[in-house]
Amino acid sequence: MGTHGALPEEALRPQPFEVDLELLVDLRPAGRTDELAATIDYAELCEAARAVIEGPHALLLEHLAEKVAERALAVAHGRAQGVVVTVRKLRPPVPVELATAAVRVHRP
Repeated sequence: MGTHGALPEEALRPQPFEVDLELLVDLRPAGRTDELAATIDYAELCEAARAVIEGPHALLLEHLAEKVAERALAVAHGRAQGVVVTVRKLRPPVPVELATAAVRVHRP
């Protein structure tokens, strides 16, 4: 839940958001060793995304996606070759019936 959007009421009323996060990582070391230290902890990635969505107000989904991408790459500690982030606002307040509004960013 977050308070993001361009309309004034969106800064006050929490709305549901959904985040898809895909890191581009060579996972062979983790697959061979079966050690958490050889991969990226997805619980830490989830917390990083949650911190952005539950954090300070943003006007744009694009801004949220950029922030999630930055934090995800930081969590990866240089082991990710890139990240793809999709941020969806569920049930956006628009004058037509729309299930979601979303943006997707890809960052190397």
